[in-house]
Amino acid sequence: MSRQTLEVADIFRAQGQVWRQAHAGHISLDQLKVMSAIEACRSAALGGHVLRCSSCEYQQIAYNSCRNRHCPRCQGSAAHRWLEARQADLLPVEYYHLVFTLPAPISDLAYSNQSVIYTILFKAAAATVQTIAADPKHLGARIGLTLVLHTWGSTMIHHPHVHGIVPGGGLSIDGEQWIHCRPGFFLSVRVLSRLFRRLFLERLNQAYQAGELKFFGEHRLLANAKAFDDWVNPLKKSEWVVYAKRPFAGPEAVLAYLSRYTHRVAIANSRLLKFNDQGVTFKWKDYRSKQRFSHKNMTLSTDEFIRRFLIHVLPGGFHRIRHYGLLANSGRRDNLKRARELLIDKTDDEAVNDDGAIDNTKVQQDTVSEQVQATYLCPDCGSPMVIIECFERGQLPRAPPLRIIAA
Repeated sequence: MSRQTLEVADIFRAQGQVWRQAHAGHISLDQLKVMSAIEACRSAALGGHVLRCSSCEYQQIAYNSCRNRHCPRCQGSAAHRWLEARQADLLPVEYYHLVFTLPAPISDLAYSNQSVIYTILFKAAAATVQTIAADPKHLGARIGLTLVLHTWGSTMIHHPHVHGIVPGGGLSIDGEQWIHCRPGFFLSVRVLSRLFRRLFLERLNQAYQAGELKFFGEHRLLANAKAFDDWVNPLKKSEWVVYAKRPFAGPEAVLAYLSRYTHRVAIANSRLLKFNDQGVTFKWKDYRSKQRFSHKNMTLSTDEFIRRFLIHVLPGGFHRIRHYGLLANSGRRDNLKRARELLIDKTDDEAVNDDGAIDNTKVQQDTVSEQVQATYLCPDCGSPMVIIECFERGQLPRAPPLRIIAA
């Protein structure tokens, strides 16, 4: 199979049944559902519809998508829909990128306690940023942030961390002014790291005391309270990685980043290179290399490739994108409205009239000028295509067209 056509679905369809039989009893229901969805995605198993061009009468089949959040093929459209909803949330300020990473011992424990430890990771990271930002010594403002959970490294090993997208400033405590951070600098990484470590370990201990943690295999001894304390103590002294990148180059860059990260899965189909008897070969990025873009190839046995992919399947109902502070769903609209009011420069902004009302004339003209495009366009002549037949799961159209596409 060539790189252009190879997909995770091809690997699952070829070896998925063998893998499930070999690992029977050690696969979660969520993992089985993900495998089934990916194997059926964009195939007759999910049904579809027949399209016909309104001009040249050309016809083609569009098979339905599985829309599973772990499917590499479906996440592009899902990310696009999510980004459209998030565009209205952007503010005309610098945005910063933070990364909170768990130490290796906790990462190992997290695999058998995903819901508990991933939730603690979210809460500790959010509380850390909000607490330091609210401190007058640092910023003295109420901020908003979006956190996105990733559980993998470039080679699909288990590596839980959250990416944070944070506006460079926030509302004053009384809500009467917008407080900007220093240009090019948001908050001290050292301070963030120390507080993140303390808050996370406090919540981890609370979860242990409440009996929320489960211990298996090499972690069985941690069920003993003294053994757990001995295991935690070194973590209180080690350095925890909190990384702050340079501010984004404008709102467009923020959206471009979000489009790559919010709906990313363990591996994209574009990284797959080869699938044969030797296993699966894919590209990976060596972040430890001194070269900025150091791409290498790795070959894993098919069994190991599937195992690594499935360890990143999240528990059902677990939200991997969360909003906090000013961006929390409960008060987002009012908070953003107030922030924009404070950020508007009435002397320079041409979109504001003399009476202080926002001029929507240009926006309306742009909206009217944009022509609504058809969902499907003919690949031959570019004319809109219409649905002339729908077929259910497992069925085929009555008269198969010449070409098949994915819906």
